[in-house]
Amino acid sequence: MGALAIGLTSALWLGILTSVSPCPLATNIAATSYLSKNVVHPNAVLRSGIAYTLGRMVAYALLGFIIVKALLGVAVIAQFLQDYLNKLLGPILIIAGLVLLDVIKINITGFVLSPENQQKLAQRGDITGSFALGLLFALSFCPISAGLFFGSLIPLSLQNQYGAILPIIYGLGTGLPVLLFSVCLALGAQSVTKWFHRVGHLEYYARKITGGIFIVAGLFYLWTYVISGILLNL
Repeated sequence: MGALAIGLTSALWLGILTSVSPCPLATNIAATSYLSKNVVHPNAVLRSGIAYTLGRMVAYALLGFIIVKALLGVAVIAQFLQDYLNKLLGPILIIAGLVLLDVIKINITGFVLSPENQQKLAQRGDITGSFALGLLFALSFCPISAGLFFGSLIPLSLQNQYGAILPIIYGLGTGLPVLLFSVCLALGAQSVTKWFHRVGHLEYYARKITGGIFIVAGLFYLWTYVISGILLNL
């Protein structure tokens, strides 16, 4: 599997894992509640779901693009990353894994959209409101989503030749549950709303497994690019 395929798959999985984490899941439930109000108009539900997902994709794409370009655009930082990124990835992945395993707890508060403003956007009942909800909900970082985005996706983007694409795929992953929900509603499968309230159990195990994988990968990078070099110099 090529580097692009691995990067795209990893970014999509990180986005899906983010979407079912507690904080993003709550915003996605709020979004589905908004979409379900238009259930009598299946096409409108589908359009709103697509607009919501596009809003999340645009938010993460712009944020990721700005961060990656800013880091790589400064010659000193770019040279530093070229020389030390592989060495830094080990500790970064280990820390991200420990955050996913709840061993390390961090307090990060992102942009929070008040319930009143959520209601105003929901009452718009159009594609613009759905897009705005997706855009703003994407910026509501919590510890898990911040750890996945800044601690996993950004280092992955910096290392990948096609790194600018990965935040877009990540955004798709974060909005995928709502997009699937809107498709199901458009097809008449309204009982799918119960899925959102059961997915938390799956999220727990998926997060633990991913955290373990991050730690193993981090230990591999740490051994390959740091410890082995130290041992060779002894």
